[in-house]
Amino acid sequence: MRLKNKKILICVIVILIMTVFLGVFKDKILKIIYPKTYKEIVSVYAERYQVDENLIFAVIKAESNFKQDAFSHRNAIGLMQIMENTAKDVAKKYSIQIDESNTIEEIANVQNNINIGTKYLQVLIEKYKNKELALAAYNAGTGTVDTWIEKGIIKNDGSDIENIPYKETNNYVRKILRNYKVYEELY
Repeated sequence: MRLKNKKILICVIVILIMTVFLGVFKDKILKIIYPKTYKEIVSVYAERYQVDENLIFAVIKAESNFKQDAFSHRNAIGLMQIMENTAKDVAKKYSIQIDESNTIEEIANVQNNINIGTKYLQVLIEKYKNKELALAAYNAGTGTVDTWIEKGIIKNDGSDIENIPYKETNNYVRKILRNYKVYEELY
């Protein structure tokens, strides 16, 4: 056999082995990339607030990639990247106890962060009646999303999220929906 044909044969064999390997271990690899870290805590608040657990994991994956001490350039805090004022408002309005003398550490606390973030998601889902607009509001704010709806930029049923005018928010919503789909299929 000529050298060129041997190289082609070796490449084909390697590709076949990798294809079989990925087929057998695909779910295991995906579960490493899309973990359910903090499952016990997420499950408690998913049930308490009636928010799909997979949606919460999709948000955490997109927001912080499960890094509990995440802190954004816009000062969003923790796993679910909650703004301090939003966290304070949600905590006060829905009687979630946080120590106001040490607010940032309290919001960064995994338990508090998932509690407040999930409650906020629930409030947004109730307000907009769909997860697409709730996610857009989680990122851009309710005032912004309400303005988009009032001006006819996006529909109030969330069916045209591709029209979200802020590139960051548009990408954010798509990323979470993609993560959500993976979590639904994987778990």
